[in-house]
Amino acid sequence: MLGMKTCSVFLVLLCVSTSAFGGHVLVFPGEYSHWLNIRTIVDELVRRNHSVTLLVADASPSVNYNNSLDAAKFNFLVYKVPFSRSEFHQLTENLVHFSMYEYHAASYLERFRKMHAWTQAFLGYGLKQCESMLRNKQLMATLRDAAFHAVLLDPMAMCGDLVADVLGLPLIISLRFSFGAVLERHCGHVPAPPSYVPPPPLPYSDRMSFTERLVSVLTYAFTSAVTKLVWSWTLDGFYSEIKGSPSTMCETLGRADIWLMRNFWDMETPRPTLPNFKHVGGLHCKPAAPLPEDLEAFVQSSGEAGVVVVTFGSMVTNLTSERAEVFAAAFGRLPQKVVWRYRGEPPKALSANTKLLKWIPQNDLLGHPKTRAFVTHGGANGLYEALFHAVPLVGIPLFGDQPDNLARLVRLGIAVSLDFNHLTSDQLTEALDTVITQGSYRASMRRLSRIHRDQPATPLDTAVYWVEFVMRHGGAHLRPASHHLNWFQYHSMDVAGALLLLLLAAAVLCRAGVRCLLRGCRRQRRPKRDKEKE
Repeated sequence: MLGMKTCSVFLVLLCVSTSAFGGHVLVFPGEYSHWLNIRTIVDELVRRNHSVTLLVADASPSVNYNNSLDAAKFNFLVYKVPFSRSEFHQLTENLVHFSMYEYHAASYLERFRKMHAWTQAFLGYGLKQCESMLRNKQLMATLRDAAFHAVLLDPMAMCGDLVADVLGLPLIISLRFSFGAVLERHCGHVPAPPSYVPPPPLPYSDRMSFTERLVSVLTYAFTSAVTKLVWSWTLDGFYSEIKGSPSTMCETLGRADIWLMRNFWDMETPRPTLPNFKHVGGLHCKPAAPLPEDLEAFVQSSGEAGVVVVTFGSMVTNLTSERAEVFAAAFGRLPQKVVWRYRGEPPKALSANTKLLKWIPQNDLLGHPKTRAFVTHGGANGLYEALFHAVPLVGIPLFGDQPDNLARLVRLGIAVSLDFNHLTSDQLTEALDTVITQGSYRASMRRLSRIHRDQPATPLDTAVYWVEFVMRHGGAHLRPASHHLNWFQYHSMDVAGALLLLLLAAAVLCRAGVRCLLRGCRRQRRPKRDKEKE
């Protein structure tokens, strides 16, 4: 008890001391759920008397820069881009639809063709954003005059690192993961031994079979090679042109003083890390607030059976009619009430125990004492909220890192995972009955929730502390010296080469010495033989 009081006093004093410093942060937010994470950090920065400027493209599908409440808190700098919000959002929706409904049945060639086309399209939009920012002289002059103390960047917003470099500002990155951990490994220089650190999004544990380790090594090699080729063909030339000297995207991103990694050791397995990588998974989690009156009445009507919360994230708000009927039929068999975030046409199989809402207060529902289970796609934000409130899961991965996320939770005994395109109503009903009635799922989730909460400071306090630290000191001064080494030096290839030469030289000398000794012995023997003959 005394320790808790001491910790609380320390945190209060820390907040008081840091709030006296009013910094100015330039923020490059990502889109969709990425914006929700950055939003949590910048809200807290504003609460601590810091100024926040959000640099946003006018085609952003997520950041509502016309919202009067947000305009009162943040300073929005909006720049024009040569594409519309609907064009960018449609591209994202097409990718999600293919991942959900077509990817599982597509050939490897079709998957590669589609992913290649979408990668090119997203890079095209990203480069247009880069051009619109960095070639806009008026915008860049405004940024130079603003006297920022630091840049906070989600790498989904391309070229924010380049702007920070041009302005000479320290950089803080907020990142969940990158495919193949390419950004973390090549740009951040985090070690990732493929023998026990599988590359995301492979759904492997840290104890892999030989085949899995082989796939791990090949995946690391493939993602590294392909990503570096793509960067060299698209971004590196632009970075070099803007900076006026040969450069690369990875080198510029690697200037980051702090990497705020949105994960933690509750769901992650132990692995090597660096002092400038801070793990802040669940930074958006908070205690539940009271529900709206009508929703609270519906939840209370569930009695002892409780409620099941269903949502598939900010990007998936409806389903095909065939899949929706499967879900509705399964929910109708449950003794629990169901709160389902759904914007499509109500399924014909919808039962009276299921309430459809276009938006739900997800965190507040998960924190409600009557919530028994969470049906989710496996996005990191929802998983951390379920972990924070100790609610067991039925996971139905749809795309991206979701299969990997849910595979981790299945291994931890807190979730059941189902295949979206092949699950039946019976399977979904059985999975929900399993996680609700078998006490081991709830007990395992409570244990992990205690681990997640048992930290010296909350993830949000940790994230904001390091942003403030960078602003106060003009950087974190925690980047390893590996950033100043070339590939040969980093892997000590020059040392290995020198040692190899020394070994070869020693071998040659030894051989020459042995030959000399042998010749000397032969010369001594010849006179003896000549004397014996005489």
